[in-house]
Amino acid sequence: MKDYRLHQRLGYRVSRLSHLLQSSLEAILAKHALTRLMWCVLIGVGEEGVTTPSELAHYVGVTRPAISRLLRELQKKGLLARVSGQGADGRSVEVELTNAGRAVIQSLRPLVDEHHAYFAGKLEASEYQALMLALQRLLDGERQALDHF
Repeated sequence: MKDYRLHQRLGYRVSRLSHLLQSSLEAILAKHALTRLMWCVLIGVGEEGVTTPSELAHYVGVTRPAISRLLRELQKKGLLARVSGQGADGRSVEVELTNAGRAVIQSLRPLVDEHHAYFAGKLEASEYQALMLALQRLLDGERQALDHF
């Protein structure tokens, strides 16, 4: 049997990097009592125009119940508001940022961008593009939504 070589395994390296990226980002967000998933929702709504709960669940990669919990928490914090959607039956719900939500994004975006730039800057542009392509290939066909990640 071949040597296992833990430190050469894809899962080990990706997990270790993921934990490092998550914990350092969470330290930035914690100062505003936010989690990574809350940040993903705020960015989805505020920067990318994703406004329905179902679209947000798909955008973030979590289950519909998980996105409902996140939306309730963000609404309690005064960062999001639920509004009537444009559906034909008038029962659809959309979410929008409040002024406080926009202020949080404006305050945190430079710090989050700096965090991203630090890690992305360790790679040459071609290496970054190759990594992103390789990661996407590994994700292709894997449609499992998570309750949290």
